[in-house]
Order: sequence, then C-alpha cells, then structure tokens
Amino acid sequence: MSSNAIISITNLRLRTYIGFNEEEKCKQQDIIINAEIHYPANNLCLADNVDSAVNYKDICKSIINHVENGRFLLLEKLTSDVLGICADHPMVCFAQVKIDKPHALRFADSVSLTLSYKADDGANQ
Repeated sequence: MSSNAIISITNLRLRTYIGFNEEEKCKQQDIIINAEIHYPANNLCLADNVDSAVNYKDICKSIINHVENGRFLLLEKLTSDVLGICADHPMVCFAQVKIDKPHALRFADSVSLTLSYKADDGANQ
C-alpha cells in the first residue's frame, strides 16, 4: 500500500513587482501563495532523517527569494516559476500552486491563477 505525504504552504504573503502597466512596474504589490506538494510517504521520509525528506523550509525560502527579488509581467510566469521551485525535489510526484493578486480588479477581492505539475509515471519510483 502506498500513500502520499502532502505539504501545504498556506497564505504565504509576499510583495513583488507584478504586471505590465506603468504603475505596476514601479510599485510592489501584495500576492498570496498557496502551494501543495505531494511525495511518497515511504520509508525514506518516515525514517526521521532530514536528509531524505522534502524540506518545506528550504522550499519556502527559495520561493520568498525568487518572488521578492523578481519582476514579472504575467501572473502565469510567476506561478510557473513558483511551481518549478515546488516540484524541484526528485521525490515530488505532484505539486499545485495558486497565486492570488488581491485588488487587481476593481470589484473583486482577488484574481488568481492555479497551475499544477504531475510527474511522469515511473519517474519517481
């Protein structure tokens, strides 16, 4: 029987340059990141060995560094980049990232984009 461990990063609130309008290029905006990372809950990760685990602290630090030091025209590019960071560990079999851009539309609380990654069958066995 196999099962997945699931890491959830919930409501990571950061600021970055996102958008292509002049005001957006000159002023950082708030974004909210939610990420879900799946990997096999096998003996490697259950052995209580840090070196064989998917390290969510390292993932989060990489996301923060990339987002806060980057400039993005499109929400699609930013979301794709963050998804790539989440899926970078060889044990990851599935990852999904949703990024919200609050106040992007006048009468809406937020605009968001969600992307997901699924490893090829057999790639992470």
